[in-house]
Parts: sequence; structure tokens; C-alpha cells
Amino acid sequence: MKEPSENNKIPSDINFAFFGTPVFATIILDELEKAGFVPSLIITQEDRPAGRGMEVQAPDTKVWATKRDITVFQPLTLKDDVAFKALRTLDKEKPFDLFIVASYGNIIPQKILDIPINGVLNVHPSLLPKLRGSSPIVGAILGQEKTGVSIILLDEKMDHGPIVKQKEIPVSPWPPYAPGLEELLAHEGGKLLSEIMLPWVDIAIVPIEQDHENASYTKKVTKSDALIDMNDTAEINLRKIRSYAGWPNAYTFFEHKGKQIRVIIKEAKVTDGKLVLQKVIPEGRKVMTFEEFVRGYLK
Repeated sequence: MKEPSENNKIPSDINFAFFGTPVFATIILDELEKAGFVPSLIITQEDRPAGRGMEVQAPDTKVWATKRDITVFQPLTLKDDVAFKALRTLDKEKPFDLFIVASYGNIIPQKILDIPINGVLNVHPSLLPKLRGSSPIVGAILGQEKTGVSIILLDEKMDHGPIVKQKEIPVSPWPPYAPGLEELLAHEGGKLLSEIMLPWVDIAIVPIEQDHENASYTKKVTKSDALIDMNDTAEINLRKIRSYAGWPNAYTFFEHKGKQIRVIIKEAKVTDGKLVLQKVIPEGRKVMTFEEFVRGYLK
């Protein structure tokens, strides 16, 4: 391992592009900015319809970049030569020291991973090799796994590259609601990344190969996964309710006037071994306490 040079770079010296799309990525950007690291380019997904009105909305990272007058690139795919040539042109004008990836959502081919001088670092919200894949936060809550963040040197395989830095983040009380855990891990991931960026570019960190034999994988979450079976134990259902909070939201069905109505469960707890529903959203209505729901629908 090379010794750090006497003329180490400062944060503003590092020219890096950031690949990311949702709020998780913007929290990491906030932490980097606090430490003096600001990307010269943000690559994100395209604007898409969202919400009840299905109005076209910009990705969260695009909003973040626009407020700071940072160039935004929104390719439909990175697999063709269009995106590659655009990034290579920018690289020739001013070489990229590094690419950062955090919840981007599109596959990045090897030829793009090869562009920056110091490779591509990825912030992943789990203690790799555990919980690889698209839903590590859901997987951690459902499986009662230890929580934490990993920064890896990205390669073409999913969450496969060597570990640059890793940190366990204990959470109490357990289980947490997924949005809160995601926010916590994003902040911690951003802080960890800001700590290692200078030494990484100065070649003062040697990445460590993951223990691939102990890898575990999470699957893509679907709406049907969030259906609560009241025959399951209270603890299992509590973990489902809290892991699917935000999206797709845990739900169950109650009978009302001879019909089955779909009810989203927003908040719940376990008391004396029993699942206690606290806040719900009946189909077509706004959030209410479960007591209000019982009075209005079940009595």
C-alpha cells in the first residue's frame, strides 16, 4: 500500500460524478457537501409520472443538483455508446478522479466503470456480503439482521466488489420502520464515504474481497408481499408492517357492510404478545386511528 503523499488533495480538488436517484442518494449528497465534496456531474434516471395525478416529476437528485447549478445527465440507459461517449468527452476535458453510486437504479457497464482514475465507489445499506440486491433494508427488518453500511469498489456483478469500508449501525428499539432506517443508513453512509474519499484517492486504502460464500440476497418487493396474514404471529406481522412502511405499505382486509375493504396499516405495536394496530388508512379514506376505524366501520 502506498503511503499518503505530503500533498494530499483537499475535498474540492476531487472531480467526481455522482450516480443516484431517490431521497436516499440526496441524503448522501448532503453529507458529502457538509464535508466539502461536491460533484461536478449528477447522473440520474429520467423524469417520470408520479403521485395520484401522475404528473411528471424530476428525480430527487436532479432537484438537489438544480438548486446548486450542477450539471445533470439523464440517459435512458448506460448500455449504449451515447452515454459512454458523453462521459468520455467530459473525462477528456477534465479527468474524473472518481464515480460515486448510491441507489441509481440502472446497470452500469464495465466500460463506464473503467472511466474514472480511482474507480467507482458504491454506498450500500447493508453489511455485505449479507443482503445483496434491491431491498436490503426490507431484508434486514424481516430477517432481523444486523444493520449497517458498506462502501465497495463497484464491479459489474451485483453488490459483489471488494469492501473499502464498512460500519455496523445498531438500531434500538427494534424493529424500526423502513423509512427511518433508510434515512439513518443514508446519513451514516454519507459520513463514512466522506471519511474515506481523500485517502481512497490518495491510494491509502486497500479494499478487501468479500466472503462470497456467505452472501445472501434480497428480492424485489412487490405489493402482494405486503399482505398481512392475521394468522401469523404478532412479531412476524409487526416486522412486515414496519419493513413495508413507505412502500408498498402493509395491508389487510376487513369486512364492512358485506364487502371486503382493503385497509393499509401505517403504524402498529406488539403488546403482551398481541398485534395492536394504531393507525390505518381504509380504502379511499385518509389516515385515522384504529379506534376511529373500528367505530366507523366495524360497529
